[in-house]
Amino acid sequence: MKINAIMVIGAGQMGSGIAQVCAEAGYKVILNDLKPEFVERGLGVISKNLARQVEKGRMSAEAKKATLTNLVASTSLEDAKNVDLVIEAAVENMEIKTKIFKQLDEITPSETILASNTSSLPITEIAAATNRPEQVIGMHFMNPVPVMKLVEIIRGLATSDEVYQTIETVTKEIGKVPVEVNDAPGFVSNRILMPMINEAIFTLQEGIATKEDIDEVMKLGMNHPMGPLTLADFIGLDTCLYIMEILHEGFGDSKYRPCPLLRKYVKAGWLGRKTGRGFYQYN
Repeated sequence: MKINAIMVIGAGQMGSGIAQVCAEAGYKVILNDLKPEFVERGLGVISKNLARQVEKGRMSAEAKKATLTNLVASTSLEDAKNVDLVIEAAVENMEIKTKIFKQLDEITPSETILASNTSSLPITEIAAATNRPEQVIGMHFMNPVPVMKLVEIIRGLATSDEVYQTIETVTKEIGKVPVEVNDAPGFVSNRILMPMINEAIFTLQEGIATKEDIDEVMKLGMNHPMGPLTLADFIGLDTCLYIMEILHEGFGDSKYRPCPLLRKYVKAGWLGRKTGRGFYQYN
């Protein structure tokens, strides 16, 4: 199946990044969100990102103009009626995602592929909300999308080979590296990453080392580009907690129990960079 037009649902950090890389690759992209101001903010972020690329000599002014021309604003899911692929990047909530997929199932042509950028929720369950589970797949992009190369492509129980191959091709065309993953809590990336972050928080809670020293050990000893507590702040502590809860519920194993200190920070509203305070403070 040939993909020409794409709708991206959610104009936040992830959605705008996905829309940008798709538009840069020459796809016609509809960027959708609930309110016009959300979409305009997302388009503004894309424009700034592209301007920075031009300033650094990594992109021509003509390429920037062509990319922006490929982008269209939308606040109605009805605008998906002529697209070949929808990539949903809405809030990480199963009820919200299944509601969106039910609507898309009614609006889009039967051959349209419905993809979710979920970082941990089961693709099989999302697909079950539609009458086309074979057309539903996961595309888990990494943050920040324009920079990070990996896309986990997650097969649901019913995802067809043809749909997988189409999404693998699209992933390569937008300059990313696809990795095939079967549907399981946390997939591969978060199943490995989040318990490491959670263990770092336990290490801090137990007073084994300071947050700075915990991060330094992982940077210098394991060659990680940033320490786990800094990374947790970057991801968002609420997101880290949510994914740990998905893992704990999905596997029923106590090794995935979220650290009480993580819960305490989230309850305090200390969510990391986005709120100005997490394990570290940000101006």
